[in-house]
Amino acid sequence: MPEWSFTLLVNQPLTAEQADVFDHCDAFADGSVSYTLGPENPGDFARVPDASALRELSCDIDAPTLLDAVAQVARDLRLVPGLRAVGVRYDDIVTLEEATRRSGRELSRRQEASAGFPAPEPGVGGTEFYSWRKIAAWLARLGDDVPETPPDLRVADLALRLADALEAVDVPPGVLRALGLPLPAT
Repeated sequence: MPEWSFTLLVNQPLTAEQADVFDHCDAFADGSVSYTLGPENPGDFARVPDASALRELSCDIDAPTLLDAVAQVARDLRLVPGLRAVGVRYDDIVTLEEATRRSGRELSRRQEASAGFPAPEPGVGGTEFYSWRKIAAWLARLGDDVPETPPDLRVADLALRLADALEAVDVPPGVLRALGLPLPAT
């Protein structure tokens, strides 16, 4: 089964209590989902160098499809009181293995170098990282139809954003039906 890497956006930074529940939840025991815990005092969030990271979960999930992977984490996240998924994104920086999964095509820097394959991004360490946008543009020049953002990711992000929006308002059942949306379970 493929492993999907993505960033799940959550409705709020984790509190110490939520982090404790998260850390002791069987659904997250394998370490495939990680978070950044901010300061105990929410007023100090502004002093965190990248405060947006406090509302992000890094996910590396084994699932048949990307949509299945996102849905699995979004469902499991509801086990942590007060926490819910509100969006999802792919990061631009990928390994060749991740780019191969996204493109559905075997990619090798050595094989593709003569055809103008993008160079690795500058970085640290022994692993080479690439820009997905540059790889997608290169594939497009070769005639491959590889979207920069996979349809599964767009569907998952839009569904999570809609669910979050519906969380804050009272929408009559008739309006939900008229919009083609399922009625919430009662």
